[in-house]
Amino acid sequence: MTDATANHAPEARTRSSLLEQDERTRRRNASEKRFRTYGAVAICLAIAALVMLLTSVLGNGTSAFFQTYAKIEVTLDPEVLDPKGNRDPAEMSKVTTIGYGNLMKKAFPASLQAAGVSTEGIDDKEVGAMLSKEAPAQLRNRVLANPDMLGETIQFWALANGRIDGYLKGRVSMASAERDGNVSPEQLQLADRMRASDMLEKRFNWDFITFPDASELRPEAAGLGVAIVGSAYMMLIVLFLALPIGVAASIYLEEFAPQNRLTDLIEVNISNLAAVPSIVFGILGLAVFINYAGLPASAPIVGGLVLTLMTLPTIIISTRAALKAVPPSIRDAALGVGASKMQSVFHHVLPLALPGILTGTILGLAQALGETAPLLLIGMVAFVRDYPSWPVDGFFEPASALPVQVYNFTTRGDPAFVERASGAIIVLLIFLLCMNLLAIYLRRKFERRW
Repeated sequence: MTDATANHAPEARTRSSLLEQDERTRRRNASEKRFRTYGAVAICLAIAALVMLLTSVLGNGTSAFFQTYAKIEVTLDPEVLDPKGNRDPAEMSKVTTIGYGNLMKKAFPASLQAAGVSTEGIDDKEVGAMLSKEAPAQLRNRVLANPDMLGETIQFWALANGRIDGYLKGRVSMASAERDGNVSPEQLQLADRMRASDMLEKRFNWDFITFPDASELRPEAAGLGVAIVGSAYMMLIVLFLALPIGVAASIYLEEFAPQNRLTDLIEVNISNLAAVPSIVFGILGLAVFINYAGLPASAPIVGGLVLTLMTLPTIIISTRAALKAVPPSIRDAALGVGASKMQSVFHHVLPLALPGILTGTILGLAQALGETAPLLLIGMVAFVRDYPSWPVDGFFEPASALPVQVYNFTTRGDPAFVERASGAIIVLLIFLLCMNLLAIYLRRKFERRW
């Protein structure tokens, strides 16, 4: 290189060291750091909201799984409970709960006196009022199940009323009892003496899970049995209708349907149906299934059909996504060795897409399990005491559902029903958690790698 060429050569660009950050790199790193901070803050806020929700629900609802019972020594007088003396349950059933209640009202003060519990300052009527109105019915059911008990003196743990139960759980206090017409401070003081003598205690309350709903005068006896059965019936209907229809529609649209305006219109409408508010499906169910088809209101068959319409778009979208995730080489390889289009889909593509299909189906069922608005419109908010029959007849009999039961509890005035509502939410969350865990298990069990 000559001197002239060297003099006209461009000056070498100065380069900074890789160990030193220039201004642009510092800005980029700062931006990345801020983004990570925003993400961490968002996650922390979400976790905090979840903890607050669970703390509120568990704090208010855990006590619903425990109930207060009072110990009574009651003599089952045959002259009162079986006037004809035949020990025939059909004849004994004619004796109403009033007769059993009179026996309990006499036996309760006597049991307190025998145990050395003072009832000073409170009369026998107020003592009897500490028991639930459901207690005579429970004693009646026990006697009718075993008529040979007549004439014996048995130890019976009777359900205490809601105010006494609330006192042991901290919901009722002496100060609130002075302003409450349903309980008196003297009754609460007697409850303290009974608890000291082991005549009043809290026990795990299986009846909350197995018993039906109760009236506003008996919040301590309200249960979720009918609601759980009704939700199970509706989920069976949704499963046996939505799964085959949704999977079949997805396979046709994804694998066999020609690409034209009609299929494009169908796909757009499926996506739109997935975004339709749930209450619109309730109006549709009321107009079509009840008013036009004449199906009974407040029946699992109507709720199942409405929830099936809601769940179909979710199943179709998730199934089509699972089918698209299967590599085209699987299809090509099957066709290349002589398989038909049908064989390539059902023998190769569908088994590989099964984990995604099952996951979408279970998540769709979980979403349907928590729906409330459409069920309110078809009458499942009605007060139902009787359990529906076994399928298929039970599909057409009145029932309730877990989310509707939560709504029902919150509309009642007694504070004990707030506890019941939170307990029902816990049961519903347990069902949803189990369904999500099942989806994870099935996805991992049937997952195949290619």
